Amino acid sequence: MNLLYSNDTQGAFPDSWYAATAHPREPHAQLRGDAEADVCVVGGGYTGLSAALHLAERGYKVALVEAHRAGFGASGRNGGQLGSGQRAEQDTLEKLVGDADAMKLWHLAEEAKTLVKDLISKHKIDCALKPGIAHACFSAREMQHEHAYVEHLQTRYNYDQIKPLDANELHTICPSPRYKGGSLDMGAAHLHPLNYALGLAKACEAAGVTFYENTHVHNIVEGDTLTIRCDTGRIRARHLILACNGYLGGLNRRVAGRVMPINNFIAATEPLGDDAAKVLSKDVAVADSKFVVNYFRLSADKRLLFGGGESYGYKFPDIDKTVRKPMAEIFPHLQDVKFTHTWGGTLAITINRLPYLARFGPNILSASGYSGHGVGTATHAGKLMADAVAGQAESFDIMAKIPTSPFPGGPAFRTPLLTLAMTWYAMRDRLGI
Repeated sequence: MNLLYSNDTQGAFPDSWYAATAHPREPHAQLRGDAEADVCVVGGGYTGLSAALHLAERGYKVALVEAHRAGFGASGRNGGQLGSGQRAEQDTLEKLVGDADAMKLWHLAEEAKTLVKDLISKHKIDCALKPGIAHACFSAREMQHEHAYVEHLQTRYNYDQIKPLDANELHTICPSPRYKGGSLDMGAAHLHPLNYALGLAKACEAAGVTFYENTHVHNIVEGDTLTIRCDTGRIRARHLILACNGYLGGLNRRVAGRVMPINNFIAATEPLGDDAAKVLSKDVAVADSKFVVNYFRLSADKRLLFGGGESYGYKFPDIDKTVRKPMAEIFPHLQDVKFTHTWGGTLAITINRLPYLARFGPNILSASGYSGHGVGTATHAGKLMADAVAGQAESFDIMAKIPTSPFPGGPAFRTPLLTLAMTWYAMRDRLGI
């Protein structure tokens, strides 16, 4: 079974609120026969689109191959949160890579946020970009940790866009009594993720990128000139960029051993009208402190877009039940609210929840494993790979230095072992440990 086709119709976006409100883009044709390029990019999400755009702007002949449509995967389905920093907190990174490299990783993460905002501005991408993400905590202990971390960012990293929130301050933004405080980061942002992806695709087209959509890559023959074999033809290229994230499959076993696909789910409620103020009084996004994070925001027409719950197999579960349970815990008054759209998507995680960037020989690069932090990180990773192809690899190499252990048992056993681990973390979430 292939995750590319397990839950979706080929070439069609899922029935999400994002797809229902997207700016339409005409599909490109499949690859037919043989083609050539300087660089072949496999994957049409943020990583691949950013890599292709930056390479084309440098004058490279770029072919982008996507099994479905550009923006089809996690890039067009996620919570739309453009967060600060890396997926792991800075004090964790300090212990993992040392203070100097942790500082470099912070600055790269800030570059990622700036890159997204600059691309949106430069290419006039209409994706409802707005500032602000609140982090909400379930206990006084978690709130104390969050406030200490805010102070750490302010003092060590001179980051002044974030402030601590006590329970009353958080409740003025999100009135759920389940939350006991947190923080507000106005340097972070939220957006319409599919329209952002489609805007990047449009920019790629204008820059001269050749798209091959509905084209499945099934084999790569390495060499000074690479051959990328697809189900409808082949591409010969001097460089290859793997930008597949959770949909990599068996294209590269080293990546597959360190990057694991998981599924996450979102629901859009009917418009809440005046009741929207009982969810959020400020137009910011929220992510909370559970290990399996709940994340949400309001749409322009006052729907709650709520993400929560994970699964680790190929087939999606009952999404309504999966999302409604954590949503009702946070907002009991919405227990019976109508969902107009429910959808799932496949992302990818690593053991340490940090992205895995790697070089395989002189002409193959890969970036994936964004662990739910991909809006900025994936966009940035694409640019870093484009820079590396052009011979400017310093920032790519900093990211590639992050130690990423393989999952125990490799690709064959990672799913059952992760399921056991996630069951443990879910129990901790329920117990408030």
